[in-house]
Amino acid sequence: MKIRCIIIDDEPLAIEILESYIEKIPYVVLMGKFSNAIEALQYLKTNKVDLMLLDIQMPELTGIQLMKVLDIPPLVIFTTAYDNYAIKSYELDAVDYLLKPIEFDRFLKAVEKTWKRMERALHPDSNTTELTSNKDSSIFIKTEHRVQRVEVAEILYIEGMKNYLRIVTKNEKFMTLQNFKSIHSMLPSSQFVRVHKSFIISIDKIDSVEKGRIRIGKQIIPIGDTYRKDFESLIKLKQE
Repeated sequence: MKIRCIIIDDEPLAIEILESYIEKIPYVVLMGKFSNAIEALQYLKTNKVDLMLLDIQMPELTGIQLMKVLDIPPLVIFTTAYDNYAIKSYELDAVDYLLKPIEFDRFLKAVEKTWKRMERALHPDSNTTELTSNKDSSIFIKTEHRVQRVEVAEILYIEGMKNYLRIVTKNEKFMTLQNFKSIHSMLPSSQFVRVHKSFIISIDKIDSVEKGRIRIGKQIIPIGDTYRKDFESLIKLKQE
């Protein structure tokens, strides 16, 4: 299987770098390179493309706008100098979000994600867990001053705190203004469950459940009546 891709970027140097990276990967074929999204849109109308390496800030039509114009867009890896579009890229189901200057190893990792997505599309009945089949191994959250990558496997629980959410991992805590619905949609539903109006937890991080309360490390988390049935059903599946 080959990955047929195009580059869309208004910076000649960025195109040159990406082209040199593609040449190093035998299963990626560069079908075209475009300095603006309008030209790329015309090409996509008559040509089959698996992947777009897409800049965001471009004249006339941005990368985000191009994605919205396309009825069935190819897979996309955003390549940009701006970190403030990372959350939007996840809403558009981007494979990855690369910040310039892009190192080859980081580019290769994004291409490998693309390969895996294409493999899953060809073999939808393969036995893969939801974590690897539907969600990436990390998520991006918007904190006060930056966009932060958080490894999904490290998350213990997420706690609502007035206008903020606190994401607690094994080693760190992050505050974000994102809401529960937004965060929950990024996480694999087989691993994360909302158990209270103020808590989402990782099933795999539970130490014990007793008298309507969950213990994860030193944290005691209540189980709300609204969420009890779903939580108990998920626990039962884990036991089978």
